[in-house]
Amino acid sequence: MAAQPPQPHITILPSPGLGHVTPLLELANHLVTHHSFKVSFLLYPSDSSTASDQLCRPATLPSDLHIIDLPPPDFSNIAVDDNDFVSHPPIPPVCTLIIDHPVTVLVVDMFFIDAIDVANELSIPTYLFFTSSTNLLAFSFYFPTLDQELNGDFSDLQMINIPGCKGMPVTDMFDILFDRRVLPMITRFAEVAGILVNTWEELEPITLHAMRENPFFVQRPPATATPPVYTVGPVIKMNEPVTETTHRCLTWLDKQPQNSVVYVSFGSGGTLSSEQIIELAWGLELSKQRFIWVVRRPIDSNASATYFGGDGENNPVEYLPEGFLGRTKEVGLVVPSWGPQVAVLSHLSTGGFLSHCGWNSVLESIPNGVPMIAWPLYAEQGMNSWFLVEDIGVAVRAVGAEQRSVMRREEVARVVRMVVEGEEGKVTRCRTIELQQSAKRALDCGGSSSLSLSQVAQSWKTQPKN
Repeated sequence: MAAQPPQPHITILPSPGLGHVTPLLELANHLVTHHSFKVSFLLYPSDSSTASDQLCRPATLPSDLHIIDLPPPDFSNIAVDDNDFVSHPPIPPVCTLIIDHPVTVLVVDMFFIDAIDVANELSIPTYLFFTSSTNLLAFSFYFPTLDQELNGDFSDLQMINIPGCKGMPVTDMFDILFDRRVLPMITRFAEVAGILVNTWEELEPITLHAMRENPFFVQRPPATATPPVYTVGPVIKMNEPVTETTHRCLTWLDKQPQNSVVYVSFGSGGTLSSEQIIELAWGLELSKQRFIWVVRRPIDSNASATYFGGDGENNPVEYLPEGFLGRTKEVGLVVPSWGPQVAVLSHLSTGGFLSHCGWNSVLESIPNGVPMIAWPLYAEQGMNSWFLVEDIGVAVRAVGAEQRSVMRREEVARVVRMVVEGEEGKVTRCRTIELQQSAKRALDCGGSSSLSLSQVAQSWKTQPKN
Protein backbone atom coordinates (compact mmCIF):
# COMPACT_ATOMS: atom_id res chain seq x y z
CA MET A 1 0.00 0.00 0.00
CA ALA A 2 1.34 3.42 -0.96
CA ALA A 3 2.24 5.74 1.89
CA GLN A 4 -0.26 8.52 2.60
CA PRO A 5 1.01 12.04 1.84
CA PRO A 6 1.76 14.11 4.95
CA GLN A 7 -1.14 16.13 6.30
CA PRO A 8 -0.80 19.81 5.30
CA HIS A 9 -0.12 22.04 8.30
CA ILE A 10 -1.39 25.62 8.45
CA THR A 11 -0.17 28.07 11.08
CA ILE A 12 -2.46 31.02 11.82
CA LEU A 13 -1.23 34.14 13.59
CA PRO A 14 -3.92 36.64 14.70
CA SER A 15 -3.09 39.89 16.41
CA PRO A 16 -4.59 40.55 19.86
CA GLY A 17 -8.16 41.75 20.10
CA LEU A 18 -11.34 39.72 19.99
CA GLY A 19 -12.29 41.21 16.62
CA HIS A 20 -9.19 39.65 15.06
CA VAL A 21 -9.00 36.42 17.01
CA THR A 22 -12.64 35.36 16.54
CA PRO A 23 -12.87 35.22 12.72
CA LEU A 24 -9.43 33.65 12.38
CA LEU A 25 -10.34 30.96 14.88
CA GLU A 26 -13.52 30.26 12.91
CA LEU A 27 -11.43 30.02 9.75
CA ALA A 28 -9.10 27.58 11.51
CA ASN A 29 -12.04 25.45 12.59
CA HIS A 30 -13.38 25.39 9.05
CA LEU A 31 -10.03 24.41 7.56
CA VAL A 32 -9.79 21.46 9.93
CA THR A 33 -13.37 20.19 9.73
CA HIS A 34 -14.05 20.77 6.03
CA HIS A 35 -10.64 20.66 4.35
CA SER A 36 -8.67 18.15 6.47
CA PHE A 37 -5.82 20.45 7.47
CA LYS A 38 -3.83 20.38 10.67
CA VAL A 39 -3.89 23.91 12.12
CA SER A 40 -1.75 25.57 14.78
CA PHE A 41 -3.38 28.71 16.14
CA LEU A 42 -0.89 31.06 17.85
CA LEU A 43 -2.69 33.01 20.56
CA TYR A 44 -1.73 35.76 22.96
CA PRO A 45 -3.32 35.45 26.44
CA SER A 46 -6.46 37.51 26.90
CA ASP A 47 -7.27 40.10 29.54
CA SER A 48 -10.97 39.97 28.67
CA SER A 49 -13.96 38.89 30.69
CA THR A 50 -14.55 35.18 31.27
CA ALA A 51 -17.30 34.90 28.66
CA SER A 52 -15.41 36.64 25.87
CA ASP A 53 -12.24 34.75 26.73
CA GLN A 54 -14.15 31.52 26.15
CA LEU A 55 -14.79 32.68 22.58
CA CYS A 56 -11.03 32.58 22.05
CA ARG A 57 -10.57 29.35 23.99
CA PRO A 58 -13.61 27.14 23.43
CA ALA A 59 -13.97 24.12 25.68
CA THR A 60 -13.83 21.68 22.76
CA LEU A 61 -11.80 21.84 19.57
CA PRO A 62 -11.34 19.47 16.64
CA SER A 63 -8.43 17.11 17.26
CA ASP A 64 -6.33 18.70 14.50
CA LEU A 65 -6.80 22.29 15.74
CA HIS A 66 -4.21 23.20 18.34
CA ILE A 67 -4.07 26.50 20.22
CA ILE A 68 -0.47 27.38 21.04
CA ASP A 69 0.00 29.93 23.80
CA LEU A 70 2.34 32.83 23.13
CA PRO A 71 4.19 34.82 25.79
CA PRO A 72 2.12 37.72 27.15
CA PRO A 73 2.43 40.77 24.89
CA ASP A 74 4.15 43.92 26.11
CA PHE A 75 1.60 46.75 26.08
CA SER A 76 3.78 49.14 28.07
CA ASN A 77 4.59 51.35 25.08
CA ILE A 78 1.18 51.10 23.43
CA ALA A 79 -1.42 53.80 23.88
CA VAL A 80 -4.65 52.51 22.43
CA ASP A 81 -6.88 55.51 21.90
CA ASP A 82 -8.78 57.20 19.12
CA ASN A 83 -5.67 58.80 17.70
CA ASP A 84 -3.21 55.95 18.17
CA PHE A 85 -5.03 52.83 17.14
CA VAL A 86 -2.33 51.58 14.78
CA SER A 87 -0.01 50.59 17.62
CA HIS A 88 0.14 46.87 18.32
CA PRO A 89 2.46 44.61 20.29
CA PRO A 90 5.53 43.30 18.49
CA ILE A 91 5.28 40.15 16.41
CA PRO A 92 5.78 37.10 18.64
CA PRO A 93 8.78 34.78 18.15
CA VAL A 94 7.13 32.64 15.49
CA CYS A 95 10.36 31.42 13.91
CA THR A 96 11.03 28.76 16.57
CA LEU A 97 7.40 27.66 16.53
CA ILE A 98 7.41 27.23 12.76
CA ILE A 99 10.70 25.33 12.75
CA ASP A 100 9.53 23.01 15.51
CA HIS A 101 6.24 22.35 13.71
CA PRO A 102 6.90 22.10 9.94
CA VAL A 103 4.42 24.40 8.21
CA THR A 104 2.83 24.35 4.78
CA VAL A 105 1.32 27.86 4.82
CA LEU A 106 1.35 30.80 7.23
CA VAL A 107 -1.84 32.87 7.56
CA VAL A 108 -1.57 36.26 9.29
CA ASP A 109 -3.79 39.24 9.85
CA MET A 110 -2.83 42.76 8.90
CA PHE A 111 -1.14 43.88 12.10
CA PHE A 112 1.31 40.97 11.98
CA ILE A 113 2.14 41.24 8.28
CA ASP A 114 5.86 41.54 9.10
CA ALA A 115 5.84 37.83 9.99
CA ILE A 116 6.24 37.38 6.23
CA ASP A 117 9.99 37.87 6.77
CA VAL A 118 10.21 34.69 8.83
CA ALA A 119 8.10 32.79 6.31
CA ASN A 120 10.23 33.98 3.41
CA GLU A 121 13.42 32.78 5.11
CA LEU A 122 11.84 29.34 5.39
CA SER A 123 10.27 29.40 1.90
CA ILE A 124 6.77 29.23 3.36
CA PRO A 125 4.01 31.05 1.44
CA THR A 126 2.17 33.68 3.48
CA TYR A 127 -1.49 34.59 3.07
CA LEU A 128 -3.20 37.61 4.57
CA PHE A 129 -6.59 37.16 6.22
CA PHE A 130 -8.19 40.59 6.02
CA THR A 131 -10.57 40.97 8.96
CA SER A 132 -12.36 44.02 7.58
CA SER A 133 -14.14 45.02 4.37
CA THR A 134 -12.90 45.01 0.80
CA ASN A 135 -13.50 48.77 0.88
CA LEU A 136 -10.80 49.15 3.52
CA LEU A 137 -8.52 46.76 1.63
CA ALA A 138 -8.87 48.83 -1.55
CA PHE A 139 -8.20 52.01 0.41
CA SER A 140 -5.10 50.39 1.92
CA PHE A 141 -3.66 49.76 -1.55
CA TYR A 142 -4.63 53.27 -2.68
CA PHE A 143 -3.40 55.16 0.40
CA PRO A 144 0.33 55.24 -0.55
CA THR A 145 -0.58 56.78 -3.93
CA LEU A 146 -2.92 59.28 -2.29
CA ASP A 147 -0.27 60.18 0.26
CA GLN A 148 2.28 60.77 -2.49
CA GLU A 149 -0.08 62.85 -4.63
CA LEU A 150 -1.08 65.10 -1.71
CA ASN A 151 2.35 65.09 -0.07
CA GLY A 152 0.79 63.88 3.14
CA ASP A 153 -1.52 66.91 3.45
CA PHE A 154 -5.13 65.68 3.61
CA SER A 155 -6.60 68.85 5.10
CA ASP A 156 -8.45 69.94 1.94
CA LEU A 157 -9.53 66.46 0.92
CA GLN A 158 -13.31 66.10 0.68
CA MET A 159 -13.81 62.85 -1.23
CA ILE A 160 -11.90 59.58 -1.52
CA ASN A 161 -12.06 58.38 -5.11
CA ILE A 162 -10.40 54.97 -5.18
CA PRO A 163 -9.98 53.82 -8.83
CA GLY A 164 -12.95 51.74 -9.94
CA CYS A 165 -14.81 52.20 -6.63
CA LYS A 166 -17.56 54.48 -5.40
CA GLY A 167 -16.49 57.85 -4.04
CA MET A 168 -16.64 58.23 -0.29
CA PRO A 169 -16.88 61.47 1.73
CA VAL A 170 -13.94 62.10 4.00
CA THR A 171 -16.43 63.04 6.74
CA ASP A 172 -17.25 59.32 6.99
CA MET A 173 -13.63 58.34 7.61
CA PHE A 174 -11.85 58.78 10.92
CA ASP A 175 -8.47 60.52 10.97
CA ILE A 176 -6.80 57.28 12.01
CA LEU A 177 -7.22 55.94 8.46
CA PHE A 178 -4.93 58.73 7.24
CA ASP A 179 -2.22 57.98 9.79
CA ARG A 180 0.99 57.72 7.78
CA ARG A 181 2.44 55.28 10.29
CA VAL A 182 0.40 52.52 8.63
CA LEU A 183 2.23 52.98 5.31
CA PRO A 184 5.05 50.50 6.06
CA MET A 185 2.46 47.92 7.08
CA ILE A 186 0.02 48.24 4.18
CA THR A 187 2.71 48.45 1.50
CA ARG A 188 3.65 44.89 2.51
CA PHE A 189 0.20 43.58 1.60
CA ALA A 190 1.43 43.21 -1.97
CA GLU A 191 4.09 40.69 -0.85
CA VAL A 192 1.71 37.93 0.21
CA ALA A 193 0.71 35.00 -2.00
CA GLY A 194 -2.97 35.79 -1.63
CA ILE A 195 -5.52 37.72 0.42
CA LEU A 196 -8.53 36.09 2.06
CA VAL A 197 -11.22 38.72 2.65
CA ASN A 198 -14.00 38.24 5.16
CA THR A 199 -16.79 39.19 2.76
CA TRP A 200 -18.79 37.68 -0.06
CA GLU A 201 -19.17 38.53 -3.73
CA GLU A 202 -22.71 39.93 -3.57
CA LEU A 203 -21.93 42.22 -0.64
CA GLU A 204 -19.11 44.27 -2.24
CA PRO A 205 -19.22 43.52 -5.98
CA ILE A 206 -17.98 46.89 -7.27
CA THR A 207 -14.91 47.06 -5.04
CA LEU A 208 -14.04 43.40 -5.63
CA HIS A 209 -14.28 43.90 -9.39
CA ALA A 210 -12.01 46.95 -9.16
CA MET A 211 -9.35 45.09 -7.19
CA ARG A 212 -9.33 42.25 -9.71
CA GLU A 213 -9.72 44.18 -12.96
CA ASN A 214 -8.89 47.87 -12.60
CA PRO A 215 -5.45 48.75 -14.03
CA PHE A 216 -4.54 50.67 -10.87
CA PHE A 217 -4.57 47.45 -8.88
CA VAL A 218 -3.48 44.80 -11.38
CA GLN A 219 -1.21 46.55 -13.88
CA ARG A 220 1.34 47.93 -11.48
CA PRO A 221 4.91 46.72 -10.96
CA PRO A 222 4.92 43.20 -9.55
CA ALA A 223 6.19 44.38 -6.18
CA THR A 224 3.11 46.58 -5.67
CA ALA A 225 0.39 44.79 -7.67
CA THR A 226 -2.58 43.32 -5.86
CA PRO A 227 -2.22 39.60 -5.01
CA PRO A 228 -5.16 37.29 -5.78
CA VAL A 229 -8.19 38.24 -3.66
CA TYR A 230 -10.43 35.43 -2.36
CA THR A 231 -13.81 36.06 -0.77
CA VAL A 232 -14.33 33.51 2.01
CA GLY A 233 -16.99 35.16 4.20
CA PRO A 234 -18.99 35.68 6.14
CA VAL A 235 -16.59 33.98 8.57
CA ILE A 236 -18.34 34.55 11.88
CA LYS A 237 -18.54 32.70 15.16
CA MET A 238 -21.23 30.05 14.98
CA ASN A 239 -21.23 29.01 18.64
CA GLU A 240 -20.88 31.03 21.83
CA PRO A 241 -20.23 29.95 25.41
CA VAL A 242 -23.49 29.10 27.14
CA THR A 243 -23.62 31.25 30.26
CA GLU A 244 -26.18 32.49 32.74
CA THR A 245 -26.32 35.68 30.66
CA THR A 246 -27.17 33.67 27.54
CA HIS A 247 -30.11 32.00 29.28
CA ARG A 248 -31.26 35.32 30.70
CA CYS A 249 -31.22 37.06 27.31
CA LEU A 250 -32.92 34.25 25.41
CA THR A 251 -35.57 33.72 28.07
CA TRP A 252 -36.37 37.42 27.96
CA LEU A 253 -36.43 37.50 24.15
CA ASP A 254 -38.79 34.54 24.01
CA LYS A 255 -41.43 36.73 25.66
CA GLN A 256 -41.16 39.61 23.16
CA PRO A 257 -43.00 40.10 19.84
CA GLN A 258 -41.19 39.36 16.58
CA ASN A 259 -38.85 42.10 15.29
CA SER A 260 -39.60 44.31 18.31
CA VAL A 261 -36.27 44.43 20.17
CA VAL A 262 -33.27 46.66 19.46
CA TYR A 263 -29.96 45.12 20.45
CA VAL A 264 -27.48 47.78 21.62
CA SER A 265 -23.80 46.89 21.70
CA PHE A 266 -20.57 48.64 20.78
CA GLY A 267 -18.42 45.56 20.32
CA SER A 268 -15.67 44.02 22.38
CA GLY A 269 -13.56 47.18 22.46
CA GLY A 270 -15.98 50.11 22.26
CA THR A 271 -16.66 52.43 25.19
CA LEU A 272 -18.77 55.56 25.68
CA SER A 273 -18.23 58.62 27.81
CA SER A 274 -20.23 59.20 30.98
CA GLU A 275 -22.28 61.91 29.30
CA GLN A 276 -22.99 59.74 26.26
CA ILE A 277 -24.13 56.77 28.33
CA ILE A 278 -26.62 58.98 30.16
CA GLU A 279 -27.96 60.37 26.86
CA LEU A 280 -28.21 56.89 25.37
CA ALA A 281 -30.11 55.63 28.40
CA TRP A 282 -32.59 58.49 28.24
CA GLY A 283 -32.95 58.01 24.49
CA LEU A 284 -33.79 54.33 24.86
CA GLU A 285 -36.35 55.19 27.52
CA LEU A 286 -37.89 57.97 25.41
CA SER A 287 -38.18 55.69 22.39
CA LYS A 288 -40.58 53.41 24.30
CA GLN A 289 -39.14 50.48 22.33
CA ARG A 290 -37.92 47.16 23.68
CA PHE A 291 -34.16 46.79 23.97
CA ILE A 292 -31.26 44.66 25.17
CA TRP A 293 -28.30 46.87 26.05
CA VAL A 294 -24.83 45.43 26.59
CA VAL A 295 -23.42 48.23 28.69
CA ARG A 296 -19.82 48.81 29.65
CA ARG A 297 -18.66 51.20 32.35
CA PRO A 298 -17.97 54.66 30.87
CA ILE A 299 -14.47 55.79 29.99
CA ASP A 300 -14.15 59.43 29.02
CA SER A 301 -10.63 59.27 27.58
CA ASN A 302 -11.26 57.30 24.36
CA ALA A 303 -13.71 55.09 22.51
CA SER A 304 -11.54 51.98 22.20
CA ALA A 305 -10.30 51.65 25.75
CA THR A 306 -11.19 47.96 26.12
CA TYR A 307 -9.89 46.84 22.72
CA PHE A 308 -7.19 44.69 24.33
CA GLY A 309 -9.50 43.55 27.14
CA GLY A 310 -9.50 44.66 30.74
CA ASP A 311 -13.25 45.01 31.29
CA GLY A 312 -12.90 45.49 35.03
CA GLU A 313 -15.72 45.68 37.55
CA ASN A 314 -18.99 46.81 36.02
CA ASN A 315 -22.07 47.74 38.01
CA PRO A 316 -24.51 49.68 35.78
CA VAL A 317 -26.34 51.09 38.83
CA GLU A 318 -23.27 53.24 39.47
CA TYR A 319 -23.41 55.17 36.20
CA LEU A 320 -26.84 54.82 34.58
CA PRO A 321 -29.45 57.52 35.32
CA GLU A 322 -31.10 57.11 38.70
CA GLY A 323 -34.18 54.93 38.41
CA PHE A 324 -33.50 53.93 34.80
CA LEU A 325 -33.37 50.19 35.48
CA GLY A 326 -36.63 50.30 37.41
CA ARG A 327 -38.49 52.46 34.91
CA THR A 328 -37.49 50.30 31.92
CA LYS A 329 -37.66 46.84 33.49
CA GLU A 330 -40.81 45.93 31.53
CA VAL A 331 -39.34 46.80 28.12
CA GLY A 332 -35.58 46.59 28.51
CA LEU A 333 -32.82 44.28 29.62
CA VAL A 334 -29.42 45.67 30.67
CA VAL A 335 -26.50 43.25 30.44
CA PRO A 336 -23.11 44.25 31.90
CA SER A 337 -19.95 43.93 29.76
CA TRP A 338 -20.73 41.00 27.46
CA GLY A 339 -23.78 39.68 25.64
CA PRO A 340 -24.38 36.57 23.50
CA GLN A 341 -24.49 38.59 20.30
CA VAL A 342 -24.97 35.78 17.79
CA ALA A 343 -27.77 34.24 19.86
CA VAL A 344 -29.51 37.61 20.22
CA LEU A 345 -29.18 38.60 16.57
CA SER A 346 -30.47 35.22 15.39
CA HIS A 347 -33.56 35.42 17.62
CA LEU A 348 -36.86 36.22 15.89
CA SER A 349 -37.69 38.94 18.43
CA THR A 350 -34.64 41.03 17.47
CA GLY A 351 -35.60 43.71 14.97
CA GLY A 352 -32.65 46.11 15.00
CA PHE A 353 -29.03 46.49 16.03
CA LEU A 354 -27.59 49.77 17.33
CA SER A 355 -23.99 49.06 16.40
CA HIS A 356 -20.53 50.58 16.29
CA CYS A 357 -20.26 49.07 12.77
CA GLY A 358 -17.27 46.88 13.51
CA TRP A 359 -16.90 44.46 10.61
CA ASN A 360 -17.53 41.34 12.69
CA SER A 361 -20.77 42.83 13.98
CA VAL A 362 -21.77 43.76 10.43
CA LEU A 363 -21.17 40.18 9.32
CA GLU A 364 -23.20 38.84 12.23
CA SER A 365 -26.09 41.23 11.67
CA ILE A 366 -26.68 40.92 7.91
CA PRO A 367 -26.67 37.08 7.73
CA ASN A 368 -29.32 37.15 10.47
CA GLY A 369 -31.46 39.66 8.58
CA VAL A 370 -31.18 42.38 11.25
CA PRO A 371 -31.00 46.03 10.05
CA MET A 372 -28.65 48.36 11.86
CA ILE A 373 -28.41 51.81 13.37
CA ALA A 374 -24.94 53.09 12.48
CA TRP A 375 -23.00 54.61 15.38
CA PRO A 376 -19.27 54.28 14.55
CA LEU A 377 -16.68 54.91 17.25
CA TYR A 378 -13.12 54.41 15.94
CA ALA A 379 -10.80 52.85 13.32
CA GLU A 380 -12.55 52.02 10.01
CA GLN A 381 -16.05 51.99 11.53
CA GLY A 382 -16.95 55.32 9.91
CA MET A 383 -16.15 53.84 6.50
CA ASN A 384 -18.25 50.80 7.33
CA SER A 385 -21.08 53.08 8.41
CA TRP A 386 -21.07 54.90 5.08
CA PHE A 387 -21.08 51.58 3.24
CA LEU A 388 -24.00 50.22 5.24
CA VAL A 389 -26.14 53.35 4.96
CA GLU A 390 -25.31 54.93 1.61
CA ASP A 391 -24.11 52.00 -0.48
CA ILE A 392 -26.07 48.88 0.40
CA GLY A 393 -28.92 50.32 2.47
CA VAL A 394 -28.97 47.98 5.46
CA ALA A 395 -28.61 50.66 8.14
CA VAL A 396 -30.05 53.99 9.17
CA ARG A 397 -27.77 56.78 10.27
CA ALA A 398 -27.75 58.37 13.68
CA VAL A 399 -27.29 62.04 12.75
CA GLY A 400 -24.08 63.38 14.21
CA ALA A 401 -22.44 60.00 14.80
CA GLU A 402 -19.81 60.69 12.15
CA GLN A 403 -18.85 63.92 13.93
CA ARG A 404 -17.98 62.11 17.19
CA SER A 405 -20.13 64.56 19.14
CA VAL A 406 -22.40 63.49 21.98
CA MET A 407 -25.57 61.95 20.56
CA ARG A 408 -28.53 63.54 22.28
CA ARG A 409 -31.40 61.55 23.69
CA GLU A 410 -33.92 62.87 21.17
CA GLU A 411 -31.81 61.57 18.27
CA VAL A 412 -31.33 58.21 19.95
CA ALA A 413 -35.09 57.89 20.40
CA ARG A 414 -35.71 58.91 16.78
CA VAL A 415 -33.43 56.32 15.18
CA VAL A 416 -34.52 53.53 17.51
CA ARG A 417 -38.19 54.16 16.67
CA MET A 418 -37.30 54.43 12.98
CA VAL A 419 -35.60 51.06 12.72
CA VAL A 420 -38.33 49.23 14.66
CA GLU A 421 -41.54 50.81 13.35
CA GLY A 422 -40.73 53.52 10.78
CA GLU A 423 -41.08 53.28 7.00
CA GLU A 424 -37.34 53.71 6.47
CA GLY A 425 -36.78 50.87 8.89
CA LYS A 426 -39.09 48.60 6.89
CA VAL A 427 -37.19 49.34 3.67
CA THR A 428 -33.89 48.73 5.42
CA ARG A 429 -35.14 45.41 6.82
CA CYS A 430 -36.22 44.22 3.35
CA ARG A 431 -32.80 45.06 1.91
CA THR A 432 -31.06 43.31 4.81
CA ILE A 433 -33.09 40.16 4.20
CA GLU A 434 -32.07 40.20 0.53
CA LEU A 435 -28.40 40.24 1.52
CA GLN A 436 -29.07 37.64 4.20
CA GLN A 437 -30.11 35.25 1.46
CA SER A 438 -27.04 36.09 -0.62
CA ALA A 439 -24.78 35.34 2.36
CA LYS A 440 -26.40 31.95 2.76
CA ARG A 441 -25.93 31.19 -0.95
CA ALA A 442 -22.27 32.22 -0.76
CA LEU A 443 -21.56 29.72 2.02
CA ASP A 444 -23.64 26.87 0.60
CA CYS A 445 -21.90 24.06 -1.27
CA GLY A 446 -21.12 25.50 -4.69
CA GLY A 447 -21.54 29.09 -3.46
CA SER A 448 -18.99 31.80 -4.22
CA SER A 449 -17.28 31.83 -0.80
CA SER A 450 -17.33 28.06 -0.49
CA LEU A 451 -15.74 27.65 -3.91
CA SER A 452 -13.21 30.39 -3.22
CA LEU A 453 -11.96 28.81 0.01
CA SER A 454 -11.90 25.38 -1.63
CA GLN A 455 -9.71 26.81 -4.39
CA VAL A 456 -7.27 28.20 -1.86
CA ALA A 457 -7.31 25.00 0.18
CA GLN A 458 -6.55 22.91 -2.87
CA SER A 459 -3.59 25.11 -3.76
CA TRP A 460 -2.27 24.71 -0.20
CA LYS A 461 -2.47 20.96 -0.44
CA THR A 462 -0.06 21.04 -3.39
CA GLN A 463 2.48 23.14 -1.45
CA PRO A 464 5.64 21.27 -0.37
CA LYS A 465 5.86 20.81 3.38
CA ASN A 466 8.84 22.61 4.89
